[in-house]
Amino acid sequence: MKNIYIVGSINTDLVITTPYMPKAGETLTGSGFFVARGGKGANQAVAAARLGGKVVMCGLVGDDDFGKSAVKVFTEVGIDVSHIRAVSDVPSGTAVIIIENGDNRIILDKGANAELSEKDIDEALKNAKAGDIYLTQLENPIEIIGYGLKKAKEKGMYVILNPAPANKDIVPYLKYCDLVTPNETETEIMGGKEFLLSQAPTLLVTLGGNGFEITDKSGSKHYDCIKIKPVDTTAAGDTLCGGLAAMLSKGKTLEESAIFGSKAASIACTRKGAQPSIPTLSEVENY
Repeated sequence: MKNIYIVGSINTDLVITTPYMPKAGETLTGSGFFVARGGKGANQAVAAARLGGKVVMCGLVGDDDFGKSAVKVFTEVGIDVSHIRAVSDVPSGTAVIIIENGDNRIILDKGANAELSEKDIDEALKNAKAGDIYLTQLENPIEIIGYGLKKAKEKGMYVILNPAPANKDIVPYLKYCDLVTPNETETEIMGGKEFLLSQAPTLLVTLGGNGFEITDKSGSKHYDCIKIKPVDTTAAGDTLCGGLAAMLSKGKTLEESAIFGSKAASIACTRKGAQPSIPTLSEVENY
C-alpha cells in the first residue's frame, strides 16, 4: 500500500442551522449549534485515514486549544502528525458554517493556514516515494500549494488537486497534476472542462446529487451516486477525495476509487458536521 501525503488547511468549524439567511441588520434565532474539526486538508486526511489509507498530514495550527484539539483527532485516527507545525501569535483556522435546508454557506478565517511555507512541504515530502499519493487543496497560499504540486510531481508521486475554493491563480501549476477534482461551480470558475483538460490529463467533476463525471482526452463517463436526503453537505467533497486517495493507495483503478469515494460522500451527507460525518471503511463496505 502506498502512503498518502496531504498538504492543506486545518480548521475548527462553528456550525449553526438557520431557517433562512438573515438580512442585513437582522438577528435570527438558529438552532443546533455545535463545534467540529474541519478544514479541507484536515477533512480529506481524516477521510483517507478512516477509509483505510496510511496518511501523512502537513499543515499548520495556532498554539491554541482549537489547534491542539485538531491534532488530537488526527492521532486518534492514526494520521502521522509529525509535519503539523504549531505557530504562536496566530490563531488556528476557523470556519463559521451556516446550514439552510441542508445546504451550507461558509465564512473562513485562514489563521495559521496562511503561514504554510516551502520548507514545510520539503520536510513533509522528504521520505515520499514514487507512486505515493499527493493530495492538496486551495485554502493555503496559492504559490506554496503550487510549489507542493511541482515538488510532488518531481518525486514521481500521483498528484491530485482539489481546486477548492476555486482560484485561477493555480492554473500555471495544473501541468503538475495527474488528476483535478472540482465541483461544477469550481469547474466554471476555473475556465470550464475543456480548458482544465488542456492543462491536466484527467478531471473528476463532482455533480452533487447527480453523482460525478470522469473526463480525459479519450472521452467522458457519468456515474450516479447513492440517492439520500441530505442533512449537511459540508464535507461531502472532502470525503470523496479522501476515499478516492485511500483506494488509489491500495492499487484500485481511478473508476473503482471514485465510486467508493462517492459512496462514502453520500453517507457523510446524512450526518451533521465535517469530520464527525465521515464514515469508516466498514460503514461504507456494509452500507
